[in-house]
Amino acid sequence: MSLALVTDSTASLTPEVASKCCVTVVPLQVVIGAESFDEGVEGGATPAMLAEALRSFRPVSTSRPNPDEMLEVYERLASEGATGIVSIHLSADLSGTFESAQLAAKRSPIPVVPVDSRQVGMGTGFAVLAAVEARDAGADASAVAEAAKQRASATTSLFYVDTLEYLRRGGRVGAVGALLGSALAVKPILKVEDGRIGPFERVRTAGKALSRLEELAVAAAGEAEVDVAVAHLASPERAETLAEKLTTRLAEGLDGREVAVGEIGAVLGAHVGPGMVAVSVARRTVHKDSDEA
Repeated sequence: MSLALVTDSTASLTPEVASKCCVTVVPLQVVIGAESFDEGVEGGATPAMLAEALRSFRPVSTSRPNPDEMLEVYERLASEGATGIVSIHLSADLSGTFESAQLAAKRSPIPVVPVDSRQVGMGTGFAVLAAVEARDAGADASAVAEAAKQRASATTSLFYVDTLEYLRRGGRVGAVGALLGSALAVKPILKVEDGRIGPFERVRTAGKALSRLEELAVAAAGEAEVDVAVAHLASPERAETLAEKLTTRLAEGLDGREVAVGEIGAVLGAHVGPGMVAVSVARRTVHKDSDEA
């Protein structure tokens, strides 16, 4: 297609969905011990590998694609016939990936519109899929970028973590918040708010936290038509149970679409730890008909 779409591996799009939608996915990296792995590629970092490293207290860190790597992607797409690119990425407050896209865009042989989704995980993924709909409907680059931004801003992303320790290590929440959470023995529900991760509610048990996630997701959907995704790290039973309940309670808004369930990639997993369950509720603000969920 003349207008190409690019995103990064944290958007949680499966290889099958990315291929079907003609979306190019740029991997972030996970460093486990002294080894660096690309995310989302054959032989790269997997959620299981990451969860095991965290449980065994091996050093884990993550890194963004550098501007030269992003530029190589843009140049390749140009050589394949693209005349423009919309590049959609996770929140700039949580990663330097968007900055890499901006720097690469300045050197690209074709116009690139970088988009900061202000979201993470499927919050970003839903923004990308909205861009796919707009592109396939014939919209230009500016309108495609706007469709992505609208869907992202209409998305509520909430998640439960067994402990704030992994977020504290990665600098995603303040040390005081992590300390209070541990001292009070509470189970935190966090929310992505304006591109940042912050505390939303505190409950006493994991069971109550998952019940609250369900209620909050239903409230976020309201009476709107929505796409919903549930993600987890090393906690498939929790995720499947939540997805089944949301499928029943949001049946009208889903309009026959399924609640997507999947394990988050190693990059996001490094910051939330095993046991995490997240839900993203995206109100459909662009095109009504789609089977992407």
